Amino acid sequence: MNLASILSTSARIYPDRAAVRLGDAVTTYTELDERSALVAGLLSRRGLRPGDRVGIMLPNIPDFAALYYGVLRAGGVVVPLNPMLKAREVAYYLSDSGAAVMFGSEANTPEARAGADRAGANVITVGADLDAELTGGAAVRGVVDRSGSDTAVVLYTSGTTGAPKGAELTHDNLGRNAEVFAGSLLHLTADDVVFGGLPLFHSFGQTCTLNSAVTAGACLTLLPRFNPAQALQLIADHRVTVFAGVPTMYGALLAVPNRDSLDLTALRVCISGGASLPVEVLRSFDAAFNCTVLEGYGLSETSPVASFNHPHLERKPGSIGTPIDGVEMRIVDDSGNPVTQGQVGEIAIRGHNIMKGYWQRPEETAKAIPAGWFLTGDMARVDEDGYYFIVDRKKDLIIRGGYNVYPREIEEVLYEFPGVAEAAVIGIPDGAMGEEVAAAVTLKPGATVTVDELRDFVKTQVAAYKYPRHLWFVDGLPKGPTGKILKRDIVVPAALSQR
Repeated sequence: MNLASILSTSARIYPDRAAVRLGDAVTTYTELDERSALVAGLLSRRGLRPGDRVGIMLPNIPDFAALYYGVLRAGGVVVPLNPMLKAREVAYYLSDSGAAVMFGSEANTPEARAGADRAGANVITVGADLDAELTGGAAVRGVVDRSGSDTAVVLYTSGTTGAPKGAELTHDNLGRNAEVFAGSLLHLTADDVVFGGLPLFHSFGQTCTLNSAVTAGACLTLLPRFNPAQALQLIADHRVTVFAGVPTMYGALLAVPNRDSLDLTALRVCISGGASLPVEVLRSFDAAFNCTVLEGYGLSETSPVASFNHPHLERKPGSIGTPIDGVEMRIVDDSGNPVTQGQVGEIAIRGHNIMKGYWQRPEETAKAIPAGWFLTGDMARVDEDGYYFIVDRKKDLIIRGGYNVYPREIEEVLYEFPGVAEAAVIGIPDGAMGEEVAAAVTLKPGATVTVDELRDFVKTQVAAYKYPRHLWFVDGLPKGPTGKILKRDIVVPAALSQR
């Protein structure tokens, strides 16, 4: 089983249909399959052997897909890199993975080359250099046989603690996850047009847009860098039927002033993941766009989809749904024992989607997957119907005076207040309480809200120990490449950080 076979299969069934689109430029399935075969031929001429790692450091452009499937087609392992990385970071990822070759864009060539030089790797620049390498070269039209348990992608985690770790995702992991997502969850067909604004170097973008679209023979319409106004225009112009995004994208789309003038009626379903979607944002989006938002859950280590609000079942706002086909989930205590229904504990997962392990880190792998269950670090509860509700990240839990405060609960309340655009609740050290609840908030344009007004509102909605004693307004919250709010990068006002 080789994940690249999903492309060759769709090229055979839908040869002239659009596979990837960027603006007015359309790549058919036949053209994408042929270019991936030329890439596989190039890598074979350079001596790539099955299992060798190859870096891809590109934004969302058609050649990402050609290179991704070309590397896999040749039997290689893809190492996706964020195109915004600097030389030092590039060197780490290439050195740690052992990738000897990397494809980079012309825009990031200086950083890519500097990092590759440190790691002893070669860079092939996508554009004229790649075209010259492919011109006249022999194509590898077959697909190298790989075992389903062989590694297809080494996807590096964000590294919130220590150095980033490479999650080894197998051909079975990614192929089965895309099959379930495209099939039983979204019912994708070749007539669908999928929004491609999620970074393809991330597992969410790879599985839920690229691999799912290719599995179904659908069209993936790309947006290299997310801009809410451009995204809505693309959805209207290209008649997008499926939108996939993170919560901050939904909030940004709601804030686009002229959205009512656009024809967005082709949109049939929206998917949210990557972080918890505030219930108020979900309800507002449903009403404004007349389109159902289905929230799911997963991590890089789970390929990524683990649970979903299935379209044929009841949708419960605030819930991440129920496990997908072939996946089991349960809530466990600190000893790994299942807790009673309704109690808060850590989500543990097992199934076809669980990574092979962390690249060359057996001890880290053993900690993450004891007894076959992957420990997510996410705290949740499950209701009587089997629906899971994220409470918060285990590491984000705030302990104030011995009481547990889950930031998401407070964030949900903040989002209910008119004028709040985004909110992030964190714990900061406090001499008396151990930790104190604090909130950084961005406001909608034109909103006139005072700190006291917002704090007093929250105070009326939650227990006295939960409301944020410290609250401040910021122009914007720090975000990762997918648009997920990075709480670890929030700058606490100096007067508070010195307490």
